[in-house]
Amino acid sequence: MVTEDQPYDPLIEESVEIAADPAQVWAVVHDVRRMPEWSPQVESVRLRQGFDEVAEGTEFTNRNVLDDLAWTTHGTIERFEPGRALAFRIAETRVVWSFTLEPVTGPGEGGGTRLVQRRETPDGISDVSLELAETTFGGQEAFTTRLRAGMRETLAAVRSAVEGGSGAPR
Repeated sequence: MVTEDQPYDPLIEESVEIAADPAQVWAVVHDVRRMPEWSPQVESVRLRQGFDEVAEGTEFTNRNVLDDLAWTTHGTIERFEPGRALAFRIAETRVVWSFTLEPVTGPGEGGGTRLVQRRETPDGISDVSLELAETTFGGQEAFTTRLRAGMRETLAAVRSAVEGGSGAPR
């Protein structure tokens, strides 16, 4: 909840159900280098020098684009639980982005997966990020609306990749 003392949502969350088991979904979402395939904001991701695979502690660099603005961020994988969860912290913003996979079953169906994407702020958000949201992205409310829309787009693209069979790891 946004208040005068808390000018941003500390937790933003969106989810989607995917008609595939968690192992199939994990094969797609565990590799941050694939984020440009799904996220409307991420243009490229590369692992930093000295890192050859995605695992806890892996560092990476993103190039992000939104409208006419492009910027680079640096992330570190903080949680890597195969088939269950991936979380990474972005240094410049201090936020933690995550994907959590939850098995689900429906009536008369086989297994599926609820994929949850979150943006959490356990250590707050950097002043520069707060300032950019206000001055460049139309304020916190507008920025949060864009984040949520981007998260829904990301999740829909992951679902399409998994259910459409293009989810094989690269």
